[in-house]
This record gives sequence, C-alpha cells and structure tokens, in this order.
Amino acid sequence: MPPAAPPATAPAAGGLSSTEARQRLLQYGPNALETVVDAGWLRVLLRQFRSLIVAVLAAAAVFSFAFRDWAEGYAILAVVLLNALMGFWLEWRAQASMAALRRLGASTARVLRDGQVCAVPAEQVTVGDVLLVEAGEVVAADAELLAAQQLQVNESALTGESMPVLKELTPAPPEAPLAEQTNRLFKGTAVVGGTGRALVLGVGAHTQLGGIAQLVQQARHAATPLEAKLNHLARQLVLLTLGLAAVFVAVGLWQGQSAYQLLKTAIVLAVAAIPEGMSIVATLALAHGMLRLARRHVLVKRLAAVETLGGTDVIFTDKTGTLTQNQMAVHTVWLPEGRVEFAPGRIEIEATPLLRTEAYQHLLRAAVLCNNATYSPADAAAALGDPLEVALLALAHRSGYDAAAAQAGAHRLAEQPFDSDTRLMATLHRHDHARAWAAVKGAAEEVLGHCTQVQTADGALPLTPAERAQWLARAEELAQRGLRTLALAYRVLPDAAAPAWAHELTWLGLVAFLDPPRPEIIPALDACRQAGIRVIMVTGDHPATALTVARQVHLTIDADATAVTGAELPALVQHPNGAGRRRLLRAAVFARVSPAQKLDLISLYQQQGHVVAMTGDGVNDAPALKKADIGVAMGLRGTQVAAEAAALVLRDDSFASIVAAVEQGRVIFTNIRRFVLYLVSCNLSEILVVTAVGLLGHGTGLLPLQILFLNLLTDVFPALALGVGRGSARVMQHPPRHPQAPIMRPGDWRLAVAYAALMTAALLAAHYTGRQYVGLPAAVSNNVLFYGLATAQLLHVFNMAGVGTPLLHNDVLRNGYVWLALGLCTGLLLLSYLLPLLRHLLEVQPLSGPALLLIGAPALAVLVLGQLLGWLLSHWPVRASTAPLHQA
Repeated sequence: MPPAAPPATAPAAGGLSSTEARQRLLQYGPNALETVVDAGWLRVLLRQFRSLIVAVLAAAAVFSFAFRDWAEGYAILAVVLLNALMGFWLEWRAQASMAALRRLGASTARVLRDGQVCAVPAEQVTVGDVLLVEAGEVVAADAELLAAQQLQVNESALTGESMPVLKELTPAPPEAPLAEQTNRLFKGTAVVGGTGRALVLGVGAHTQLGGIAQLVQQARHAATPLEAKLNHLARQLVLLTLGLAAVFVAVGLWQGQSAYQLLKTAIVLAVAAIPEGMSIVATLALAHGMLRLARRHVLVKRLAAVETLGGTDVIFTDKTGTLTQNQMAVHTVWLPEGRVEFAPGRIEIEATPLLRTEAYQHLLRAAVLCNNATYSPADAAAALGDPLEVALLALAHRSGYDAAAAQAGAHRLAEQPFDSDTRLMATLHRHDHARAWAAVKGAAEEVLGHCTQVQTADGALPLTPAERAQWLARAEELAQRGLRTLALAYRVLPDAAAPAWAHELTWLGLVAFLDPPRPEIIPALDACRQAGIRVIMVTGDHPATALTVARQVHLTIDADATAVTGAELPALVQHPNGAGRRRLLRAAVFARVSPAQKLDLISLYQQQGHVVAMTGDGVNDAPALKKADIGVAMGLRGTQVAAEAAALVLRDDSFASIVAAVEQGRVIFTNIRRFVLYLVSCNLSEILVVTAVGLLGHGTGLLPLQILFLNLLTDVFPALALGVGRGSARVMQHPPRHPQAPIMRPGDWRLAVAYAALMTAALLAAHYTGRQYVGLPAAVSNNVLFYGLATAQLLHVFNMAGVGTPLLHNDVLRNGYVWLALGLCTGLLLLSYLLPLLRHLLEVQPLSGPALLLIGAPALAVLVLGQLLGWLLSHWPVRASTAPLHQA
C-alpha cells in the first residue's frame, strides 16, 4: 500500500514539475484502487478439477489402469478432461467480459504541471498536484480547495444525497461528516456546476473511495446456493455409490465370487453412479441463461449468480439512481390561490385554471431569469447546472413558456449569487426603457423576510404576519413530505441603479422538487411483489425523502410507515430477540444508513435464512454488493468499484432487467431440477441393472466403456436440452423456493427411484426373456441391455415434462433442442453399431429380429408406464414440502 499523504502544503504557482510528479508517483503509488486481480489461465483450469465427482472418476481410472484395462482408464480420463475444458472455456469468457468492462472506466484529469494545464491519466495524479475541475468532470483524487467559482459537486455516490453540495473555501474540521466537508473534493464524485482548483491530498487507497473499496475487500463472499446444492448432491451420489459397491462386494465374496471380478464390477458401479455430465450441463444451462440475459443488457460475472437471483426473496435497493432517475423535477407549485401537483408529461394549461393566472406567469419568469443553468428540450440529458435550476427551466418548457425569449428580452444587469449565509440568489434585469425587474429565489424563511407584498389574482397586496406564518407552515409541510422547496419573489424597480434591489419583494409562492421515480419501477416492483420477493430501500438520504419515494413507487402503501434511521440501528441491533429485531425485519425503508450499516442489515437477513440481493450504483453500495448473496450494480451510472463488487451488472440501469434476471434464474433452477432428476433416474437405473445382473451371477451385464458411452449420450445431450428450455410463463406467479431447499426434494428422490425401478424391471425382464426363452448368447444379451437401456433413457426424456402437465402440450415437447438431442443420440447409437472401431470397443454383436424387439419393448414400456406414473402422482395428494417436480 502506498504511504499516507503528508499534510497540505502551499503548492507552487505552476503546480508540480514533471520530474517531481514522477518522483511522487513512485513514492505514493498510482492513483488507482485495489481491484480484484483476474485469475491466470492455469488457476482457472485447475479450479475445474476441484470436484468430488472428478476425484471418484480419477480413482476409477487408477483402478482401471491397475487392472490393465487401458481403454476404460483412458476413456474415464477423457470424460474428466472434457468436463474441465468446457468449464474452463466458460469461466475464462466471463472473466474476459469483466476485464473489458473495467477498461471502459479509464478516465483523465486536468492538472497544473510545469506551469501548464495538461490532461493526464487519472492514475498518474499524485499528492501535491493542483487539480482543475469544472462541470461534467469526475474528481480524480481527494483534494482541498484553493479556489472555487459557484462550484457544485454531486456526492451521491458517497453519501446518497441527491442534491449537489455547494463548495466553499471555509475550512471544515477533518472529523466532520463527509457531507459537511464543503472545502474538500472527493475522488469519484461528479462536478455539476462551476469551476475549481484544489490541492491533491490523497490518492488511490488513501481516499474516501479507497477506504470503502478496502471495506469491500473485507466483505467475505460465500459459495452461492446453487454451488452448495450441486456439491451436496455430488456427495450424496458418491456416498450412494460407495455404499452400493461395498454391499455388492460383500455379497459377492459371501457367494464365493472372484475378487477380481467383484472389483471390476465396483468400478462399473462407480462409473454408473456418477453423472459425469452434471457439472457440464449445469454450467451450459447457466451460460445459456447468461446469453439470454445479455440480450436484456444484463452482464453476468459469475454464472451461478443467475440461479441464485432466481431464489432471492429479499432485495435491498438504493434510492438515488436506482428507484429514482437521480435528477430533480418540479413536483408541486403552491401559489396564493392554491397549489398544483404535476405528473410526468406535458402540462395541460387549459385544464388547470390556476396555471393561467398572472401570478403563475410571474413565477415562471422569476424561475427562468434567476437561473444559471442551460437546458434544451431537444436534449434534456445534456443539461448543465444546478439540478433545481434545470428543473425550473424544464417546468417552463412544459408550461409552454418561452424561456429563451424571456432571457433574451431581460438583459441581466447584476447578480447576487447564492450564499450559505443569505440562503438566496437574486438577479437584476432590464424591464423596459427605464425600469428594472428583480428575481429572487431561495429558502422560504429567508425570502419571506425580504417580502412586503404577495401576488394575488387582485394584484399585489400587503403580506400580513398571519400569511407569513401560513407560508412557513406550507414550506414545512412540503419538507415533511420529502420535497426540496424553493420560494420565489420579484420586484419592479423605478430604475436599474436603485439601491438594495433585492428587498421589499413581492411574494410569488413555493416550488417543491422531487427526484422522480424511474418509469419502469412500479411495474417492476409489482412483479417482485407478485413473485413473493420483498424489496427494501436502504439509502443515505433524508428519511422524509426516502418515505416519499417509497410511497410514490408503491414500495410501501402504509400511511403510518416510518423509516428506520442509521442513528437508530445500533440500539435496535443490540436487541436481537426483542422488539428491535421485529421492527428491523418489518421495515421497508432505511434512511441515513452508512456503508457499514448496510452490511449489518444484510447479515441480519442472511442469519434469518433469506437469500439477499443488493442493487446499487454508488461507491457507498459496494460493500453491500459484495456481502449480499447477489450484488446487482448499475452499469451506466455505476462506479467501477460497484461493478467490481457485484455479481450482475445492468448495462441499461433498468430495474426491470432485475425482474428479467429473477425470472431467468427461476427458469434455470427449474431446468436444473428437471435434468438432475433425469440424470439421477437414468444413473440409478444403470446401478440397479449392474447390481442385479451381477448378483444373479450373470457377470456385470454392462461394461465400463458401455456405461461411459451411455453417460456421454444421456448425461450430455438430452440433459443439456432439458437444461436450456424456456420454462413456463407462470414461473413468476409463485413465491420463491425456500433458500435451503435442495435441488432434489424428497418427492423428486421418490420419483427418481420409481423411474429407475421401472427401467430396471423392464430391462431385466427383457434380459431374462432373451436368455431363458429366446436363447440369446451372453454377448448378445449384453447388447440387449446396452441398447435397451440407451433407448429407454432417450424416451424417458418425455417423462420430464412434469407431473400433472398435459401430455401433448408441455415444455419438453415444445423444446426444439430435445428433438435435436434425440436425433443426435440416435445417430450416435447407429454409429456404435455400424462403425467397426466402436463395435470393437463396445463389444457389439450382430443383432437379430428378436433381439431388436427385446430392445424396443422396454423403451416403450418406460414411456407409457412413466406417463401413467406421472398421472397417478398428479392425482395423489402430497405435501408441498415434499412434492415432486413442478408441483407446489
């Protein structure tokens, strides 16, 4: 870590010299945050072999080599290598995508070097540099102001406050809260107005942003629920394999069978029990979902994160820039004759008599003239200046008022800029040939203090003390609703040289502002509510403002709802079993919350068993994005540190994309459960067939290479087709699954065993019939088992449509990939019979007509009886907690 910055010193008039800048860059290090270093290709590749399934398969390969079964050993190793290469390619592609995203965040900064203003990469700004900033730039480092001209900085990325901070030279104590350090600039914040010059005091990790980045690194991230469930399922399968192998060997030894043959059969059991393609299919299913989300502008950093978001039941969301547009708009205008609340879109002047009054026209003129912002209706996004002033110009345009003509016809003669002491701004304009017109805006109590009259429908009338008190109460009412409030007034002067022209004003009214909700927020939150997902606002903004936004977007409809503030959190958290925790778990809005407190809230909900997602765009969101089960960062407005900490990055900053990710996550988990049920039932049938034939004294029944060939067919192609289905349209109409629910629920295990027993019984019947009644040789009988099991497993894919789904109208039949997989597998089975090399390796014999009938009969029985089994289960009452696939 670079050394700490020295105390501020007076800079040279021309800034640092190039030589000194290079020396300090070596001394203090680059002005870059500590970021996650991408894993090298070797580490990514080795990570693919950290699997219990791989360990068991490797052990089976070692035993095969020990018995000099070279073909079997090499085949097993080939399967392991194929699985590793596929996982490596997918993870490497995802890592490369995030590296490209980080490169998009490169920026430059303007500094004084050798007496000249020059642009340098932001990473080369160093301690002692004189930094120049102006509207539209991002501050490159922490610095102390040397000069400022109407400098306003949006620090919402650090503090959560929507309003920009007016910077001034008055020193603030170093221990003052961030929002009160008005003489300092902070790395990562945006300049929205004015210009400034500052001395750099901190770079890289020694900035406020760097401190939060370090907090991000300390937030530990655990394995996703899907990863944990797949690992648990793998352990279950391995234990089942070892148990069955031990029983088989013990029974065989008791029967006096050959130890060599028993160990050979145990290897076959290990190969049969392990669904080699499970991790590949799971990875490809997630990758397919990632590609679908990419078309919805969602960048997925970790594939398993998509499924985890599908299981999310709590979403913590920031307010500024996530629920709102991070730009001010006029919400209310309060005139002496009444008030008007504005909805988005063009204002219908003719339908609102109050807006046709002379008082409203006076208010618009004052709002336009006492204004330093620039605004073009054709390109509202390019507006510059104070957001409140931009909003006033937008109001004038929506009201049909020609702001450009008004400004051109009223030349500005003088200006009293806004000051934190006077809390108002005033401008003086030429009114006609002789007179002048003063426009004033500011805090209600300050403007009222300079007013002697009020503009009414009957003209300007004296302002009484009772009316002053009433206007102050109205301003307080608006503030309690979370609105930013400005008062406007004017005065007509006899000439431009009149002294004290900002006094003896005529009161016009109040204008209240609100950061408007994003247009897609309400439908997106409604979709979350319908899906059983709870959305909670966590912001650093004012409690009243947070509650107002929460009610606007229907996050809460409780009129008596209150926001829990950061100041209250410590006391509430200290009572984990009392009323404090109950209030925390019921609250829908948290305000004035620090980054560390966001971590506490996420931990609290995770301890309650919830799967927590966190959305945000600012630096202050980054620790929570890392700590949450799923972090969702905004890619357009978001900071680099937020994108680094998150698992998903929304490239369009649309909350609706989160809903799409939730839906895709649910579809993916349903698909995973579907193909896991298919794999487990198929592999259990292989285990039962091998065990039964072996215990009956007819050899292994199936050879290791045959089982590997079967698994490469059924464990990959049909399973993959099931894993990439589009899912049901009703997937978002059900509550999220329990976060601790395994992939295979008890009902699924019973169904898998039933399907496996069905296939085993049908195949054993065919095998017994062929040996006892048809007189098939042992080698041909083995082929009946091999091809019969292959055909039965391929047709078994149609049993995966789900219990209770229509026979001829379901997801599996509509899935084109299923038909493609069946065609491919049928072709490979034909090749295994026709190609001499495969016939030799798989020990395939010529098949007669009776043998072909014995192959087809079990497959048809599995399809017909499997559908009957599904029908019976759909009409059999089961508990929701143990319901089989697709039920409850």
